[in-house]
Amino acid sequence: MEISAELVKTLRDKTNCGFMDCKKALKETDGDLEKAVDYLRQKGIAVAGKRAERATSEGVVVAQVAADGLSGVLLEVNCESDFVAKTDAFQEFAKLLAAQIAAQAPAAVDALLAQPWQPQPKISVQDYLNELIGKTGENIRVRRFQQYTGGSPVSAYIHFGGKIGVLLELSGSQATPELTALAKDLAMQVAATNPLAVNREEVDAAVVAKESEIYKAQALESGKPEKIIEKMVTGRLEKFFKENCLVEQAFVKNPDQTVAQLLKEAGGPGLRVVHFTRYQLGN
Repeated sequence: MEISAELVKTLRDKTNCGFMDCKKALKETDGDLEKAVDYLRQKGIAVAGKRAERATSEGVVVAQVAADGLSGVLLEVNCESDFVAKTDAFQEFAKLLAAQIAAQAPAAVDALLAQPWQPQPKISVQDYLNELIGKTGENIRVRRFQQYTGGSPVSAYIHFGGKIGVLLELSGSQATPELTALAKDLAMQVAATNPLAVNREEVDAAVVAKESEIYKAQALESGKPEKIIEKMVTGRLEKFFKENCLVEQAFVKNPDQTVAQLLKEAGGPGLRVVHFTRYQLGN
């Protein structure tokens, strides 16, 4: 049958697929619009399967913080090229997905992909993702997300246009403007300095042991007495903690005080960083 340009346009508006793909879909389904939509969806699934193993080192990190400032989401979605990462369709998908995580609180990525896609509840998130893969011609992967729902002040910071993202939570039950601004400053610090943990107690013991071994080997080369070597190792470990534990770092906006001192000044001994998550695209 003859497929009119108007019908092709209607299908393009519904699916955002290319002109020739829409025309072929309508020919294959004898001009049935709904069947043509299903045809294109199935084509997207097939394309997604073929591309599933292709590397995805580009993409975007996005964040969403609730209006009351007491919960938030950090999400990384990957694709193959920076070109696709910057498209409106990809960016919109990431933002809508972050909003869905905030609303539905899935336990993991697999559970998220199995949920109904909120803008189109008749299909799953995975179904929509397959369609997007078909439209962009690239493998797209929902890599990871973190959600904070503790009812404490939360802030997020996105750097380098979505290459680095941080979600940080402070203790407290109210997101006052002062605490929100402080959390934002500390999220920016985490983005810039990439600390290993909030404090030294949270640093993996295996990491500390490895650093100690390295420092001891370096100190032994000096030929100094054992007691001096022990002091050298201790001193270098202290420096390691000050560089890699957020609360021991110098505050980037005022290097004369540490983050711990800043927190005490802002809210007393009870104010603390509960936790933070830092995503760097592709890492």
